Amino acid sequence: MERRYSKDQLLTNIMIYWVTHSINSSARLYYEQHHHPFRLAPGEKCQAPTAVALFPKELSRPPRRWAERIYNLKRFTIMPSGGHFAAMEEPAALAADIRAFFRELS
Repeated sequence: MERRYSKDQLLTNIMIYWVTHSINSSARLYYEQHHHPFRLAPGEKCQAPTAVALFPKELSRPPRRWAERIYNLKRFTIMPSGGHFAAMEEPAALAADIRAFFRELS
């Protein structure tokens, strides 16, 4: 674990949730997805320009064709490393990919 982030970083992250009482709201996305999954009508597509940064250790890794079917996919990046906490694990790679996505939109 300490190869990606230090114990101080981990403790700081946990304390933010603890002190601000925001753990419930942070977990709500997972609860809602399990109990009330978002579904589009057949043939319907989300029109907002969308980018996907797919990290190899992420919890879910949908294929590109799935993303293309329901999103206006403008960028799909398979990252070389990182996982569910990509912003802490690979901040430079994630930031570079976000910047590239917005540059491509202009």
